[in-house]
Amino acid sequence: MAIRYLLKRSARARTMRLVVHPDARVVVTAPLSFSPGTIERFITKHSAWLQRKVAETTGRRVIQVRRSKITSLKQRALALASARCAHFAKHYGVQYNKITIRAQKSRWGSCSRAGNLSFNYKIAVLPSRVADYIIVHELCHLAEMNHSKKFWDLVARLIPRHKDLRRELRKVAVVYR
Repeated sequence: MAIRYLLKRSARARTMRLVVHPDARVVVTAPLSFSPGTIERFITKHSAWLQRKVAETTGRRVIQVRRSKITSLKQRALALASARCAHFAKHYGVQYNKITIRAQKSRWGSCSRAGNLSFNYKIAVLPSRVADYIIVHELCHLAEMNHSKKFWDLVARLIPRHKDLRRELRKVAVVYR
């Protein structure tokens, strides 16, 4: 099976690099000096890995975000997180200090021991049920700073389908266009 890819030539690259993006795009970065034959052999050598990674992206929900909209998404995320944290904190009887919005690559949210909550700005583009799961998850860390059964029981109080939502969240990929 032929693998479609985008070739990027780089004067700074010393070796070849393969990247499979969440939307199944394959990008090969190669030094300027590498011949087309060398690049093809490299791709052929790694074809099993590439096919496996491309297959992993199948079934993902890809949400495209314009880079020019990031500032407005951060504002929407802060408004969303502030409102939903206030709402859910009443149900759990917990208090938090401050809420910050960040551009994180691999985290949707975090909770510090000082009671500060941090959320990824990308929660603004998620379905509300998934964003609520993330917010409740972090709020529950104010009571339980671990992922014990007691923690998950707290989450389940307001988000009984938390396991389904967690699986759904793992299949979401936010990409820039």
